[in-house]
Amino acid sequence: MTTNYRNVFIGVAPDCPATSGEKPPTKNDKPTIAELQYRMIADAPYTLTSDDVLYAVHVERSGLEQTRPTTDRVSFFAADRACLRASPLGKRYGWGIHHDENERVALLAVGTAEYDALSSDPRITQKSAMRSRR
Repeated sequence: MTTNYRNVFIGVAPDCPATSGEKPPTKNDKPTIAELQYRMIADAPYTLTSDDVLYAVHVERSGLEQTRPTTDRVSFFAADRACLRASPLGKRYGWGIHHDENERVALLAVGTAEYDALSSDPRITQKSAMRSRR
């Protein structure tokens, strides 16, 4: 199973409280899932896939040693995993996520020209982040 998309823009959730892209805060001196995802994608736009980001966050937060990275990754994705539509970046912090033609991801802050251009591009499949509330 994969969480990767090709030529997809995930806009912020309809109930997202942010009006611009906000850097997720650290809580209790431990990076949050949102902070780890933000750092990985913002520091290397269009370098990692959604699967790369989700697995790296899992490894870092669980403190796993990557003794068998390929086997461990296959096992991780053997179970259904939520894609980046469920990420707090689009649900709470005002970040759209663009998946390019090579399935690589980048962040775009809501309210910017780049965000507006991608969110209205008819050549790109449009999705939105999942709502926080029903």
